[in-house]
Amino acid sequence: MSDSSTIGSRIVVVGPTCSGKSTLAATLAERLDMPLVELDALFWQPNWVKSDDETFGAKLGKATAGDARIAAGDYRRVSERVLWPRAETIVWLDFRLSLVARRLLARSWRRWRNKEMLWGTNRERFLALLYRRDSLFYYAIRTHRSHRRGWLGMMADPRWSHLNFVQLRSPAELARWLAQTAPSRDDRDSSVRP
Repeated sequence: MSDSSTIGSRIVVVGPTCSGKSTLAATLAERLDMPLVELDALFWQPNWVKSDDETFGAKLGKATAGDARIAAGDYRRVSERVLWPRAETIVWLDFRLSLVARRLLARSWRRWRNKEMLWGTNRERFLALLYRRDSLFYYAIRTHRSHRRGWLGMMADPRWSHLNFVQLRSPAELARWLAQTAPSRDDRDSSVRP
C-alpha cells in the first residue's frame, strides 16, 4: 500500500475494459485535486473512427504536458512513448475476466438503453457487442490473459524501474488502497475530529 505522497503527481490508471479505470482516475483526480485525462476521449473520433498513432500521440502529449495529472486508459503502443517516461505511478486494476465481462455487459446495456453520448458523437451499439467478432466484448475475452502477461512483464522491465507499480486484484483491495492513498474529504475530516 502507498499513500498520496508516494504515488506522486503523474499517475496512469490501467487495466482491462470495465475494470473501473475511468471511475478510479476521476476519484483520484478529485481527491488529489489534479486534472483528469481520459485516453478514450482523445482516441475516439466521431462514428467510432480510431485516431492514428501520430494524431493520438500529439493529443496525448498536449493533454498531459503539465506537472500533475491522472490519466485513465492503456493504449500502450502510444502511452509507453508519451506518458510513461514522465509518469511516477501506474495503478493496474488486475481484475478477473468474469468480473470485467459482467461489468462490460451491464455498462453497455445501460449506455445503449439511455442513449448515452460517448466521446463526441458516439453511442453504444449493444447488439454489436454480442454479435460482432471485433466487438469490445470479444476483444476483452480474447486479450485478457495476454494483456495480464504483458503487464507483469512491464513491471519486471528495467526500462520502467522508475515507476511505482500498484497492482490491485479486486474491488475490495482497490477500496482499501484508495482509502489509505487518497481518502475522501469526509474520511479526512472524521480522522481529525475529537
